[in-house]
Amino acid sequence: MSVLPIRVLGDPVLREETRPVDTFAPELQQLIDDMFETMTAAHGVGLAAPQVGRTERLTVMDVHGERFVLINPEIVEREGTIKWEEGCLSIPELYGDVTRSARVVVEALDREGKTFTVVGTELLGVCLQHEIDHLHGKLFIDHLSFLKRQKLLAEWEDEKPKYPGLIRIVVAGEDEDEAHDDEKL
Repeated sequence: MSVLPIRVLGDPVLREETRPVDTFAPELQQLIDDMFETMTAAHGVGLAAPQVGRTERLTVMDVHGERFVLINPEIVEREGTIKWEEGCLSIPELYGDVTRSARVVVEALDREGKTFTVVGTELLGVCLQHEIDHLHGKLFIDHLSFLKRQKLLAEWEDEKPKYPGLIRIVVAGEDEDEAHDDEKL
């Protein structure tokens, strides 16, 4: 397994629509393993393929110790609303309160190509929505009000120079500030 570079805000791949996965080749399995390794090294709970520069409709998550591989995921049911402070591995150190559906039902394929359904509330529900947004070129900042988004983007201008080439290099086992681990999606 390898830790992959994470693309940060400003990289065009983060705004692209992903393409559905139709082949479950060994390369896909390696990408899934590398994404889990990268997400863990970055102290995240979710990671979508565009965040590592890929265009497959694929995301991995580890929420409260339960691991998920979601290929071609689709939200098929939404209910209620919840406000949650979110962060993103592609926008390090910045957070915002996002209103999302309180409960979602997602249908997806697992790493073997078998269909499954997952119901998410609380952190799992937020994570599902956040990661599926990534697969459609949408970021959590897109859910913020104009003023809050502008404030966050101004803060990002101060952070962006830390990531030459719009790449975040994460090292496995490296200690990071873990204050917001549960919100790094």
